[in-house]
Amino acid sequence: MMNNEHSELSEHLVAINRVAKVVKGGRRFGFAAIMIVGDNKGRVGYGTGKAKEVPEAVRKATENAKNKMIRVHLKDNRTLHHDVVGRFGAGKVILRSAAPGTGIIAGGPMRALFESLGIKDVVAKSTGTSNPHNMLKATFNAFNESESPKSIAAKRSKKISDVIKTKKD
Repeated sequence: MMNNEHSELSEHLVAINRVAKVVKGGRRFGFAAIMIVGDNKGRVGYGTGKAKEVPEAVRKATENAKNKMIRVHLKDNRTLHHDVVGRFGAGKVILRSAAPGTGIIAGGPMRALFESLGIKDVVAKSTGTSNPHNMLKATFNAFNESESPKSIAAKRSKKISDVIKTKKD
């Protein structure tokens, strides 16, 4: 069952960084990779991997991402329930829910993250840093801050219809 579950995951390579270690004989090069893995149905994870060769770094990053997957509650399986801000280090991301047909308006690693997650309409802005590590961690921080109307209704001991604003209000 687990192998079946992993076979339908989409994988996105976000960044590969060549890192050098200076030793007596010169430089030793290694590679660091960042991967995003998602099931296009509300589960997503990101991971990092380092190795002497690129394919091995990508494999390690993919395994790491599969182990760190989280569930994100989506509205109508296409966007977020509400606007949310996430922070990590110098990174700050603003994620806004969008109307149908808007598409994914996001830059860099966030675009790959939303595609893997299955979000079709979202507007996202990253301020403070363009470092992919911090952008992804800030985005995951925002996902942890977001809540579904169902969970809020449960906390307040109310019905979901009492929590959600209707068009008539």
